Amino acid sequence: MPEIIPNLHPLMVHFPIALITVSAVFHVVAAATRGKPFSRNFAILAHTLLWLSALSVLPTVFLGWQAYNSVNHDDISHAAMLIHRNWALGTSVVLIILASWDVWRNKIDSPLVWWFVVAVIGAWSMVAITAWHGGELVYRHGLGVMSLPVPQDGAGHGHHGDSTASSGEHPHADTVPDDQVHEHSRHEHTH
Repeated sequence: MPEIIPNLHPLMVHFPIALITVSAVFHVVAAATRGKPFSRNFAILAHTLLWLSALSVLPTVFLGWQAYNSVNHDDISHAAMLIHRNWALGTSVVLIILASWDVWRNKIDSPLVWWFVVAVIGAWSMVAITAWHGGELVYRHGLGVMSLPVPQDGAGHGHHGDSTASSGEHPHADTVPDDQVHEHSRHEHTH
């Protein structure tokens, strides 16, 4: 796996993102249904997911630090990495403090109050901003990827609306080395 993915940060980063997102949803639902019998179940999910998101942020930050120190980059992408790193560290601190306070002050099925729900939504917003900056590193700056395809003669790889694509032929097949044409042609296109 290390030949394909230079580090495990891209894998781990999805856990805190998903957990805090679902936690924020359940915080809203639990607070909105307060006093109803099933509100307790929503509160249990909200608290548990918040705590798990804070726990999952620890290995994510560690692996992010490893990625920060090992991924090849230029000056422009380094500036973007600094923005992502700063957001990640600040967001992690907020998330850990919020979850720690929740563990200290509440039981697993404690009813939720609106000010805390707003705080969780704020933490989720910070995670979303951090994730956006991380996505920019990969999709705009190409960090952490093994290679990017290089178009030949300014021609891209057209499949959508291309008449040769619907027939299964690739107009650029004669310009690509044979070993890559074979690899490419055995994958089915689901466009």
